[in-house]
Amino acid sequence: MLDKTKPVVAVIFGGFSPEYEVSLKSAYSIINAVDREKYDVILVGITNRGQWFRYSGPVEDIPSDKWHVDESRLRRAFIVPERGGGLLEFFDGAAVPTPVDVVFPVLHGRYGEDGTVQGLCELAGIPVVGAGSASSALCMDKDRSNKLVSLAGIKLPKSVCFEFVPTDEELLSAAGELKLPVFVKPVKAGSSFGISLVESYSELSEAVKEALRFDDAVLVEERVDGFETGCAVVGNSDLIVGRADEIELSHGFFDYEEKYTPKTSKIHMPARIDEDTETRIREAAKVVYRTLGCSGYCRIDIFLSRDGEIFFNEANTIPGFTSNSRFPKMMQGIGIEYPALVDMLIKLALEVKKGEWYG
Repeated sequence: MLDKTKPVVAVIFGGFSPEYEVSLKSAYSIINAVDREKYDVILVGITNRGQWFRYSGPVEDIPSDKWHVDESRLRRAFIVPERGGGLLEFFDGAAVPTPVDVVFPVLHGRYGEDGTVQGLCELAGIPVVGAGSASSALCMDKDRSNKLVSLAGIKLPKSVCFEFVPTDEELLSAAGELKLPVFVKPVKAGSSFGISLVESYSELSEAVKEALRFDDAVLVEERVDGFETGCAVVGNSDLIVGRADEIELSHGFFDYEEKYTPKTSKIHMPARIDEDTETRIREAAKVVYRTLGCSGYCRIDIFLSRDGEIFFNEANTIPGFTSNSRFPKMMQGIGIEYPALVDMLIKLALEVKKGEWYG
């Protein structure tokens, strides 16, 4: 039974995305961190085939992907795109509404981080932890977010975007203007899926084919001679910025395997940079956050060149969120521990419901 005196937080996990497994791990940490004295929590899982369920089983079965095995723990459930509709659950031949005060989407990548679920919640009038539909969609689109950030005065690596399948001649004609090595990326994907580091023009065609497995548009971008850093930003109108971290690589790039099972990479938090450089990175992160219309929280990824120049990489509106992930560690660097951070994000979403902030 739900306690009607507490806000109801619906944590949504899983998703029809290549980043399904990452979502399960992030959600497990968040669910365990929510203060049950303050909030009632309901769990909504989306299978990797796109089926929605209210889940009532052990939280421990989520990261191992066993949550959907016992059907007695599942009820088909959907967010109703009608004001005040909440969550509609189906069982015993009936459709039963369950009120929801806040949705906490822990859905990495497409069909969750890209504004789709956020738009559904906005139709239903349910506040969402994190960015809204417009900002989520924009941040997911690396090409369009690049263009806006550039207008705000933040430098970008030189790049070319293909919103069609290029012929080898078109590819070499456009990308041939770029200095090798280059990254070939899907325009809308996360966790480094579909990304290749290309050191020869002869490798471009295959790299583009790999990127097109994950999206219908491709970005070819010069590699910055330096290293990747990042910054956690939290807030609606007033912003809190975490410490900057640093990704140290022995070779290659920070791909999916290195992000989640590091073998040759190391993350330094805080970054091994001077105070002035970190201040510039943190200020740049705030500019990007506001430029892209972010709210709630976002991890802004940046390249720092060897001569100290800052280049925008990408904005992650639902970054990895286990207790050992980069975002929580950045916030821990300024004294905000994981449970307090989760609580802060829920409160920021509730601000919108109370009309205290409109983005």
